[in-house]
Amino acid sequence: MTAIKEKTIAVKVRKDFPILHQKIHGKPLIYLDSAATSQKPVAVLDALRNYYEQDNSNVHRGAHTLSVRATEAYEGARDKIAKLINAASRQEIIFTRNATEAINLVAYSWGLNNLKPGDEIITSVMEHHSNIVPWQIIAKKTGAVIKYVQLTADETFDLEHFKSLLSDKTKLVTIVHISNTLGCLNPVNEVIKLAHKSGIKVLIDACQSVPHTLIDVQAMGCDWLVASGHKMCGPSGIGFLYGKKAILEEMPPFLGGGEMINEVFFDGFTCGELPHKFEAGTPAIGEAIALGAAVDYLMGIGMDNIHAYEEELTAYLFKKLGEIPNLRIYGPKPTEDGKGRAALAAFNIEGIHGSDLSTLLDHEGFAIRSGHHCTQPLHRLFNASGSCRVSLYFYNTREEIDAFIVALKDTIDFFTNMME
Repeated sequence: MTAIKEKTIAVKVRKDFPILHQKIHGKPLIYLDSAATSQKPVAVLDALRNYYEQDNSNVHRGAHTLSVRATEAYEGARDKIAKLINAASRQEIIFTRNATEAINLVAYSWGLNNLKPGDEIITSVMEHHSNIVPWQIIAKKTGAVIKYVQLTADETFDLEHFKSLLSDKTKLVTIVHISNTLGCLNPVNEVIKLAHKSGIKVLIDACQSVPHTLIDVQAMGCDWLVASGHKMCGPSGIGFLYGKKAILEEMPPFLGGGEMINEVFFDGFTCGELPHKFEAGTPAIGEAIALGAAVDYLMGIGMDNIHAYEEELTAYLFKKLGEIPNLRIYGPKPTEDGKGRAALAAFNIEGIHGSDLSTLLDHEGFAIRSGHHCTQPLHRLFNASGSCRVSLYFYNTREEIDAFIVALKDTIDFFTNMME
């Protein structure tokens, strides 16, 4: 079964990713940093190039052929994203520069206008800085209070602690779906149901879930969901916000200017309809079109197929990492068949600094991440300045994991011998 999936997914698609076929320091590149950014298939590169070579024009503002073609492709990408996450309406998809901007849009448009002194925002200690800092800014401006859900003993989202934080003062819950450091899959469905019982709004950071598993926002029931294109085989500089139509209609515009208006007068203006109300100025047209091509590519493989294959890779990765002594992995262990966490592992090795480890591995052709992964508060809880992280995607193979483990063991031995 594994061999069949590997043949039909990883081996089959690798030809679509030109960047993977190169050498780094004379060694074949093995890319293990997809949680930071994914690589781009030819279909995405072609879509971006085709726009600039054939259709380059502004959208919505011209009757000529190039503008019509650009507008159709741009709005077509919105339709594709709506279908990918099963939004009820294309008007619920707002293009942003990235997930960070999408969270800031909600923070400044909804948060600044709805939160009052003493109101409470619940988030968690595992959040990316993008889902902490905007709310700290808004809390300071409004007098709201932020409360953080702690971790369980196995370093997952503590649902019982979350329940204890809920009160009549809670106005917003904003949490990550899958942690980019712990790899845990948070119980977002239950969190949303509990919050909605008390009329509390919920925002989900889905940067690490949309690229890897099937997302259904209607079944999930969240009020907002954000994701970044560059983590899902799309280009950088493009992301999206999903929001329930009724909520988006009530929110004031985030930015003012061209495109988001209906009419402008000397003494005021009226907003355009959704989704344009939140898309001021000339958008990242080519990037949005290329993101649409990325969605086509992912859906062509099948999100269920990607998820199932990554579960197998996860099980294998953790089995091999388990062979290495003094290696501390953050977050929960997966089941034997790879369920229960994402295909990534953040770890530290006793006595070896993560940046030193990643630098030597780079000289062997391995691209892994080292640092705090934009989760400094979480690392402080672990008394760690940072960690190494290896993260997989559907274009990775077991053979790459095997090669990584060999190189990791050799690198550890090198440092161990130096210290003796």
